[in-house]
Parts: sequence; C-alpha cells; structure tokens
Amino acid sequence: MKIDKVKNYNQKLLAVLGTIGAIFLVVALIAFISIVIQEHRRSSYNAPETGILSDEKIEKLQKENKREQVISYETPKLIDTLNSIYIIPVSHKTLNEKENINGLLNAYSYSEEFYEKPDSRYSDGFYGAFNNIIIFNPNNGNNKKLFERRVNFNDIKTEYFGKEILLLIKASEKDTYKDGVINLKDFKSLYIYSFSQKKMQKVGIDGMDVYNYKFINNSQDLIIGFGIDKNDDGQYEEYNEPTLIKKYDFESGQLTDIIDKKTSSDLQKTLEGTQK
Repeated sequence: MKIDKVKNYNQKLLAVLGTIGAIFLVVALIAFISIVIQEHRRSSYNAPETGILSDEKIEKLQKENKREQVISYETPKLIDTLNSIYIIPVSHKTLNEKENINGLLNAYSYSEEFYEKPDSRYSDGFYGAFNNIIIFNPNNGNNKKLFERRVNFNDIKTEYFGKEILLLIKASEKDTYKDGVINLKDFKSLYIYSFSQKKMQKVGIDGMDVYNYKFINNSQDLIIGFGIDKNDDGQYEEYNEPTLIKKYDFESGQLTDIIDKKTSSDLQKTLEGTQK
C-alpha cells in the first residue's frame, strides 16, 4: 500500500512539474517571439533610408525618359497657430520598376487628418524621409516650397522664439559618399527658415558634415558641430573622425571659431605627448 501511495505521489508530482515546465516553455517562447519582433522593428526604424538618387543616376534615367522615384505628401503639420500656417513635408517613394516620365503622377488629396487635435499641434520635430517642405496657408490657399535644389533629409526641427518661428533641417544635396544616392551618409548642411523673415539661411563648410547643433541660451545664435572627413571618403564617421565647433550668428550669418587656434594646438600637442 505504501508503495502504491509513493507511486501515486510521484506521478502527481511529475504531472505538476510537467505542467509547470510546459507553462514555462510557453512563456519563454512568447517572450522570445516578442523580443525578436521588437528587435526587427528597432532595426527597421534605425535602418538608413534610401535617400534620393544621385545626379549621375538621374541623368541616366532622363536619357531613357524614365524615373524611379515619385513625390509623396505627408499630413500637414500646424506650425503657426496664430496665423494658421502649416508645413507639408514632401517625401519620396522608390518604385519597384522604372516608369515613363510622362506617365500620370497620383495626386495627394487632403483628408480629415488635415485638422490636427490641439494637443498635437506643437511638436519639436518631425521624422521621415523628405526632399522638400511646402509652407501652406489655408486662409488664402497660398503655398511655397522651401528648396529649389534636390536635397534629402530625415528630420525637421521647430523652434519658437516669441513671435519668431524657425525650421531647422540638416540636409544633403550631393552624393559625397559616391554610392549612387543622396542620403544621410553624405555631407549635410544646416538650413534655417525664418517664418517672420520668410527667408532661408544655409550654414555649412565645404568638405565637412554638420553633425549637430545647439542654441545658445536665451539666443537665436547656435553652436554647430562640424564633422571632419579625415580619410577623404566623402562620409563623416563619428566614432573615429573628429569634430570642431563654431558659433553661428543668426543675424549676421557669420561662422566664427569658439576655440582659438593656439588653444587647439596646445590641446593636440598635450594629447600626443609632444608638449609636456
């Protein structure tokens, strides 16, 4: 009898352990699938966008009377609530196959999404794959494109200074990396559009990349970090190539050094050990 009781106890124990083990495996499997999905989404989000085609590719396509990319309009974003001024980011789509340039281009039509809820009207930036921006005034129907040149950018920042509103965009306009597309790998300049002045300013240094920027406290002037392409491959690599910083005067449009040449030279000599 005791042996039978022990056997029954062992069987129940094994059944319970087996059930717990099965539940654990199911939970582990669900967790694993969830992690895989999250990593896939993260990698998809961080993947470099394709950019716009280089001038060389465009010239080749034009000879064939073909195109591979078409414009696409994003939902308008309310920027100036007082004057009801919107921006309409212009993105681009790469077609699966080339099409004739004279073919129809599907038009964008406004929808209910045009009218944004008050709590989403003010944002510090918009992220996507863009090649232009339309300034749109629904009161009079006027619209204006900001860029006359072919450019590519992925981020639109907005800054509010009392009655002044600025748009800030780091955009590439040349295939400096020579990979056939104009994208985020190429050197970028900083474009600043003033709503009060209705004017665009371009800030850049030939052969360098606008890596980052920051407004000086209580000022419209900026500190801008420029990436130096040490190996001359047309791309700034932040992990092994240096940056320099300059001050940009918003009113005059002038770039000036923040760190003087002597201090920079002394710092370098101290680092490399030639000055002790």
